[in-house]
Amino acid sequence: MSTNPRITLITGANRGLGRNGALAVAKAGSDVIVTYRGHAEEAQAVVSEIQALGRRAAALQFDVADASALPGFVEALRAQLGQWQATHLHALVNNAGTALYSPIADTTPAQFDEMVAVHLRGPYFLTQALLPLIADGGRILNISSGLARFAMPGSSAYAMMKGGIEVFTRYLAKELGARGISVNTLAPGAIETDFGGGRVRDDAHVNAMVSSVTALGRPGKPDDIGPVIAMLLDPATQWVNAQRVEASGGMLL
Repeated sequence: MSTNPRITLITGANRGLGRNGALAVAKAGSDVIVTYRGHAEEAQAVVSEIQALGRRAAALQFDVADASALPGFVEALRAQLGQWQATHLHALVNNAGTALYSPIADTTPAQFDEMVAVHLRGPYFLTQALLPLIADGGRILNISSGLARFAMPGSSAYAMMKGGIEVFTRYLAKELGARGISVNTLAPGAIETDFGGGRVRDDAHVNAMVSSVTALGRPGKPDDIGPVIAMLLDPATQWVNAQRVEASGGMLL
């Protein structure tokens, strides 16, 4: 891998786990490009926080579910790299996502298709488009969910997509191994963020239920996940490849 400063792209990093991951990666010595679908002010706040850590940062608007936006995003990314006198990313984190809580009997085709677009098709073709921009010896990290391992009623469509992204991780690792690119999955457990309307954080019943089935006795917090993202992108952990790493505090053992 190049000795030039590392550059990490994290999708959906204006809030929640993406934001925390961006800050952790910056603390570990990487410059960071974050994407956001809306809430540009949040993304710019993350940029400012990263810059305060002494790293370069930029925010690019991008809706991972919008296939028509992909070519323009890639050009914007190339332009941003050019501004930094760089040609390649050293890491890609496919993090952007949205929740769906709906029983199988009630899930509509439109809801299902949205899950496919956001969590499966979007990351697949974004990664495909960025392969020429990821440096040999680099990293790809796909964010999954504990729900791909255990079943919670109402999360079937979301969990199916995360199961698919875990399969995608293994195939990427196999096909990119000749380039020295390591690819892994990170599966957070239940985390106290605003994801899914903040259910884990704000619903006392859900919070208590998660605490009762987690070995460490509490839901996770963003600060529990960001450092794991940074660890899996660290040059010293390249030999960790094609793995599913769950950071859930020991949920539903």
